[in-house]
Amino acid sequence: MSIEFIGYIGGHHASEIHPRSGPTLQPDYVETVARAHEEAGFDRALVAFHSNSPDSTLIAAHAASVTKKLQFLIAHRPGFVQPTLAARQFATLDVFNGGRTAVHIITGGDDRELRADGSHIDKDERYARTDEYLSVVRQEWTSEKPFDHHGTYYRYEGAFSTVKSPQQPHIPLYFGGSSAAAIAVAGKHADVYALWGETYEQVKEVVTQVRAEAAKHGRTVRFSLSLRPILAETEALAWERADRILEQATALAEKSGFVRREPPNEGSRRLLAAAAQGSRLDKRLWTGIAGLLGAQGNSTSLVGTADQVAEALLDYYDLGITTFLIRGFDPLNDAIDYGKRLIPLTRQLVAERERQVAGKVA
Repeated sequence: MSIEFIGYIGGHHASEIHPRSGPTLQPDYVETVARAHEEAGFDRALVAFHSNSPDSTLIAAHAASVTKKLQFLIAHRPGFVQPTLAARQFATLDVFNGGRTAVHIITGGDDRELRADGSHIDKDERYARTDEYLSVVRQEWTSEKPFDHHGTYYRYEGAFSTVKSPQQPHIPLYFGGSSAAAIAVAGKHADVYALWGETYEQVKEVVTQVRAEAAKHGRTVRFSLSLRPILAETEALAWERADRILEQATALAEKSGFVRREPPNEGSRRLLAAAAQGSRLDKRLWTGIAGLLGAQGNSTSLVGTADQVAEALLDYYDLGITTFLIRGFDPLNDAIDYGKRLIPLTRQLVAERERQVAGKVA
């Protein structure tokens, strides 16, 4: 089974160790990072979504205009536009960029942030709405004739899209969310279920749960893992770099007045549960930044040489992970470095593993 590498396109240069300088959306930076990911051999690049951020779909459209092969994973929060309209927008973009679109469904676990965009329903109800939303989106993408829909959250008569994605049967749906409600919806709709960088034991547990939910609907799901690799020429130098990153992140958090709070979402709680076991777990999983900042998003790392980190990624592959979303604390330079060393090494190891498995079957 082939693997996929996903990078990250932000609207400006910034990370836990780099404060933003200049406007929040810088077209030249988007173009530079998009081209760098394509040249580095990434399959896709994620464009994130926040309640105060530039529109992810338009950023992806601009990045597609300056690349030829790079595909895009557009974070999308369901419930803030009509699903029929969203489906046509994504299908339209997919025609323009030649079938390079995928959508990452993020229902959202932070009530406070969601209220900034006008959402005032609780998490379980948000996932119930997401379930219905995705049912409509999929039907809008695939229906060959107008359809009616009468549900709890949406009602349509004669809904239909004349624009269809060049991808069959439809644009891929990635899905994030670690609560029981989220996993139930993922099993029903996700083509790819996305985890943050958890321990081997945690990943095995979630993969088992999601597969069981998908089986209830006669479906199979692929799995993605998000990590922040920290590479150096030797293992000792890599851990020294991790220590420097933690020092820089601590200083920047203090300077900005950051106040850590208890995370409202299950995914962050899972990362903090791992961090509570120690800062170095399994072979080379590092939880330093997750522990410092309260696991705000993708914040755990694999630390070591490119060969060592590739071997750790192979361990996750053996647990069922076939997509790796990797981004660095130095976003542009790390993406370039991953392309030179980590991505080709990991592809080579996976190819060797596939040959071994095929040999045993034969």
